[in-house]
Amino acid sequence: MDKNQMMTSVSEQMPLRRWIHTQGVMSTSRKLAEKYGEDPERAELAAIIHDVAKYWPIEQQRQYIIDHQLDNELLQYNKELWHAEIGYHVAWAQYGVEDAGIRDAIRYHTSGRAGMSTIEKIVWLADYIEPNRDFPGVEEARRLADQSLEEAVLFGLNATIILLVEKQRIIYPGTLAARNDLIHIMNL
Repeated sequence: MDKNQMMTSVSEQMPLRRWIHTQGVMSTSRKLAEKYGEDPERAELAAIIHDVAKYWPIEQQRQYIIDHQLDNELLQYNKELWHAEIGYHVAWAQYGVEDAGIRDAIRYHTSGRAGMSTIEKIVWLADYIEPNRDFPGVEEARRLADQSLEEAVLFGLNATIILLVEKQRIIYPGTLAARNDLIHIMNL
């Protein structure tokens, strides 16, 4: 499947406002990839697919995870994480993406994880700071993205964790691991 066919297929699975977000993630991923030495085509491809399953009905997402023997542990956590795991599988099963790095960037674009690769950090951050995002702190995250990929991702992870704590929500362990790993890498 070529890129245009893939974009059409993905866009048909979400509302227009989410497709506009996806386009923002695509352009931001390309820019970040160019800045931080990653292949822009790989980053853009991950961005195209990253939210493919986000608007599937929740029960369909749950069943997909079970039927395809994906990470069942996710079912114990926030439903907002499920679409990333599904997207990881759909990238291969429906779109023929064999590049494990691209698929992992899709898989961890919401939660993060310890040992994130450059492309994983890029897609995670692009999803967080794309031009259509508007929330307290996004401008600081964008400013940091111009200086350091790791500092910007750490800022976003910290803000996400704080928000989840304030809302009395469960925090996925992979998110905490991603944050702690960046702290170690940056020697903070």
